[in-house]
Amino acid sequence: MTASSAHPLINPDLDPSEADPHLWLEEVNGERGLEWVQQRNARAQERIQDAGFDPLRTELREILEASDRIPGVTKRGEHLYNFWTDAEHPQGLWRRTTEASYRSESPEWKTLLDLDALSAEEGVTWVWHGAEVLRPHGTESSAGQTPTNDDDGPWRHVLISLSPGGSDADVTREFDLVTKSFIPEADGGFYLPQGKGGLSWIDLDTVYLTHDAGEDAVTSSGYPRVARRWHRGTPLTEAVEVLSVEQDHMTAVVGYDSTPGFQRHYGVKLLGFYDRETYLVDPAAQDALTRIDVPTDVSVGFHRDLIVLRPRTDFTHHGVSYRGGSLIVGDAERFIAGRPELTVLFEPTDSAALLSVTVTRNIFVLTILQDVIHRVHAHWREDMQGRNDMQGRNDTQWRDAAVFSELQGSLSLGAVDAEESDEVWLTSNDWVTPTSLYRGYLAALASGDVPTLELLKQAPERFEADGLASVQSFATSQDGTRIPYFLIGRAEAVQAVETADSNQVPGTNQIAGPEPHPTILYGYGGFQISQTPNYLGLPGKAWLEAGGVYAVANIRGGGEYGPGWHHAALKENRHRAYEDFAAVARDLVSSGVTTVEKLACRGGSNGGLLTGNMLTQYPELFGAVVIQVPLLDMRRFAQLLAGASWRAEYGDPETADWEFMRSFSPYHLLAEGVKYPPVLLTTSTQDDRVHPGHARKMTAALEELGADVTYWENTQGGHGGAANSEQQATMNALIYRWLWQELGD
Repeated sequence: MTASSAHPLINPDLDPSEADPHLWLEEVNGERGLEWVQQRNARAQERIQDAGFDPLRTELREILEASDRIPGVTKRGEHLYNFWTDAEHPQGLWRRTTEASYRSESPEWKTLLDLDALSAEEGVTWVWHGAEVLRPHGTESSAGQTPTNDDDGPWRHVLISLSPGGSDADVTREFDLVTKSFIPEADGGFYLPQGKGGLSWIDLDTVYLTHDAGEDAVTSSGYPRVARRWHRGTPLTEAVEVLSVEQDHMTAVVGYDSTPGFQRHYGVKLLGFYDRETYLVDPAAQDALTRIDVPTDVSVGFHRDLIVLRPRTDFTHHGVSYRGGSLIVGDAERFIAGRPELTVLFEPTDSAALLSVTVTRNIFVLTILQDVIHRVHAHWREDMQGRNDMQGRNDTQWRDAAVFSELQGSLSLGAVDAEESDEVWLTSNDWVTPTSLYRGYLAALASGDVPTLELLKQAPERFEADGLASVQSFATSQDGTRIPYFLIGRAEAVQAVETADSNQVPGTNQIAGPEPHPTILYGYGGFQISQTPNYLGLPGKAWLEAGGVYAVANIRGGGEYGPGWHHAALKENRHRAYEDFAAVARDLVSSGVTTVEKLACRGGSNGGLLTGNMLTQYPELFGAVVIQVPLLDMRRFAQLLAGASWRAEYGDPETADWEFMRSFSPYHLLAEGVKYPPVLLTTSTQDDRVHPGHARKMTAALEELGADVTYWENTQGGHGGAANSEQQATMNALIYRWLWQELGD
């Protein structure tokens, strides 16, 4: 008997108030529910915390807090800013240094804000959510006056967002870089109370605002419905409405581009996760809105004089057809005036997709996935050097070139300062090679020279990688689609699946050795998020170093082959993502890498929905299943926290969509008479994105069936599951020790 053919434990045809005996577990902080959580946490710790647990947790925490990690930086003026956590500062330090000092082996950092001290002082576990520093050309007030209190430093005013315990909802407070202190609200400092939303600078005395407080303030997704403009010294309640969406839409956002000579106010109505309307806002004309004339699934951006379009699906504009997944640019003023002259900088192919776009002052730098392998191309206008900016003739020709091809593995880029230079930060790594940080200089392209790279930092190894290898292979899904996946582990194990169409040296696809290896198969498969190589610091120490194999599946629903790869597993086609993942699991067993008894799957969030479906639809393929911060009850997901915003991904269970959604709702697929593999569920009490009730109710239902289920819920951490390195180390140590207990010899 399979889960799909057995009678469901929770009847999907009845109203949850009648059919769901575990509905009470959705009361996040209810006394009864928290007692239930404490009991299961105690059981989990008693079961998992064996002799290997504490040593592993210590090793993982040392990796997370290592002093020789590469400090990621953001350049603002003459300083490089960094947020840093370590053993002495688990909540973190916001600090800065000079560029010259950063290049040294031991940079001299100046602490700006100590979150551990602030947490102790205020009695709140503050988690860093980011900072926005006001540029000097934004220090003019709305009246055109430069305030005298800014004489001590041009880069002075900051909006800092902090979350209590790691939830998505946070607090935004204004900070003074000269006094290194928050500006009290009573002294005119901007302060936004806790909520989902935030502030962004217009000028010294004005910000744009979204917040979820007040009557009719939020959409059905729980996000702010109205975007406002707020002037310093006035009550929050007097902030002026600029843009709003209907209650069943997702949210409204307004922002300001302060680039000198190209200033513009813009607004976005997010109608759903993948649909939006973009507007230019004219504050001088009572916030008159000019909508950008493109379909709602086209993402619109601006850079200097250019409009930038990224369509999700094919569309036709002024008689010209464009492919979904392309990158298209044109003169912004002419486009808005209805005289578009557009240039396609990238068009996808069957094997190549656009992963990301980094824009410097004059150059578009495209990161492209070619069968999930990174490539970087630069695009610039031929008269770049003569103008030294992007403003010019309509007949300007674009040029392009492959850049940084000497680097291998995953490449991640970011502009050093998109207003000022054509320099980029670039990091490279792969599954077993630690991260290196470079500074790339692209301005040479204008004169026909090759861009240069400067190696700034290189991280040390965090686990023993000798004898390890990584290969890429392909499994065949149920409908014949080739599904790429990566395999990392001992060379004699992973080379068993290496094939001629791999990106490594061709092999034989025969069993390389007699011993199957404990293997974790990881996946996500949703929201067009790509799973690409990245250094496996924690899995390397906890799993690979001890002889385990780690596999990552690039299933449909992700973005590895562009929007079409994602769209192929939306809504009624969700089953394709699960068929893809199952195909990879079968391939791992048939190639001899592992056996069913030694194969586990792991995923979180949408990946938790994935592994929940592996548990309920493919229990015969796995020896263990890990489900983290998951969606599992698809009948109620849209009524819980941010769930309504994901209807574009899964469907709307309050409509006829439920007929196909019930087929991938793990909570409703649980059935008596099915032999489920051991399962570990983890979540966070403070997760205000995916409701912890999903994991709680699934656990209770599995217990009713007598299944082997272990449950652990962190009381902090938000959707990430952990609020600091200690909690992150504990969570991962629990997961890996449980996996070794289930799959190890």
